[in-house]
Amino acid sequence: MAGESRDHPLQSLVEGAVRAQYGEVRIRNRGRLPHWEKEEGLYFITFNLADSLPKKAIEKIVERNRILNFAKGVGAYLTPAQKELIAKYSQKQVESYYDRGSGECLLKDPRVAEALATALRFWHGKRYRLVAWCIMPNHVHVVCRFLPGQSLSEAVKSWKVYSARETNRILNRKGPLWRREYYDRLIRKEGELDRAVGYVLSNPERAGLRDWKWVWSEGRETLSTAGQVTGGT
Repeated sequence: MAGESRDHPLQSLVEGAVRAQYGEVRIRNRGRLPHWEKEEGLYFITFNLADSLPKKAIEKIVERNRILNFAKGVGAYLTPAQKELIAKYSQKQVESYYDRGSGECLLKDPRVAEALATALRFWHGKRYRLVAWCIMPNHVHVVCRFLPGQSLSEAVKSWKVYSARETNRILNRKGPLWRREYYDRLIRKEGELDRAVGYVLSNPERAGLRDWKWVWSEGRETLSTAGQVTGGT
């Protein structure tokens, strides 16, 4: 970008990934949520356990997304009731719901959290470069840049498949571990990157978790928003 500083704290980690003109953006729809994918894109990704939201809340989120997509497509105005629904089930509000610790919160088990951390680290430097991640009791945040030819959807699938298999083995359980869908945001600017990393690293504190081990950032020492405890590496 013109006038962009080259000595930004995270610049060396994600060089080239935050430039809006780099690569082609394609929209992939898996039925409920559209996913914007970009060659060598830099993403803020969130995925959560299958029981982290009640069925009613999931249905409301699906309805919210359907209303938003329709309104954007045809330029329609929203009714007061629709505006209320959209505000109540915004991503920010849903995140606060996760932080209250709904469901069994299987990721509190350090063996389960370690299995997921292993999955995240396995392709680091080969298929993607991790910038920051945080494993919460019932959901996960990841900020990473994908390397040439690598796919966002395939990476998330690999994290879920490996961690689900190991969790079921460790806990002697059966059944799905993760919700099918995940949330992703394509990061295009430096400020967005800083906010995403700051959000990830401060999530345990916001949720009232003390001495939480499962939070990490490669550039944590340069960020004022970095968490005090980093681990799982």
